[in-house]
Amino acid sequence: MMPQLANCPFGHRNVGEVAATLPGATAVFRSFHIDFCSRGDISVSDAARAKGIEAEKICGALQILSKESTPPIEQSIIDLTDYIQSRYHDTHRTEIRELILLSRKVETVHRDNPKAPAGLADILRQMEGELEVHMKKEELILFPAMRWADGTLDAPISRMRQDHDDHGAFIRELMAKTDKFSPPLEACRSWQALYIGLAKLCTDLAEHIQLENNVLFPRFEVRH
Repeated sequence: MMPQLANCPFGHRNVGEVAATLPGATAVFRSFHIDFCSRGDISVSDAARAKGIEAEKICGALQILSKESTPPIEQSIIDLTDYIQSRYHDTHRTEIRELILLSRKVETVHRDNPKAPAGLADILRQMEGELEVHMKKEELILFPAMRWADGTLDAPISRMRQDHDDHGAFIRELMAKTDKFSPPLEACRSWQALYIGLAKLCTDLAEHIQLENNVLFPRFEVRH
């Protein structure tokens, strides 16, 4: 059930402000065909009304984005790997696609601005490809093996750890390209939303790596 508008903290906030401060909000607005850039100075409820959409539907989608869950680190391997897939794998896939779209828009619209992150979309596309290969290896090979394992899995885990080092290099590259996700004062809402989203992507990815490296993987490695 979608929340009532009276209980939704987003209903009376401006579309542009929400897009620029809530990671993933641009994808929600895009799915409802709401202009968060040139028409971003109206409230979420007014934007919904103008489109003939129930505001509760948009508020519900935005509230889902704002919620975080706690990993079941003390629970079973099945619970933990399921959590990693839903919380991180699925989230990375959704958010990086939206960030590629935003980065292309910002690079095109602001190509004459020396502060624009030229080449950012290409970095994200490469990152998307490498992340997808890594996550598929976990989902199709490593996680099923863990769910049935009665011993160690040092070799495949070692390869996953190497991948994680490569992901860390992407995080550092994104930070360097965006001045640590700090948009210039003249940045439009799309540019602000892009950097907010990138910061969340990198935070999520760092948490994802930490959870696997320090909680999941040690359960299947030889202790020295």
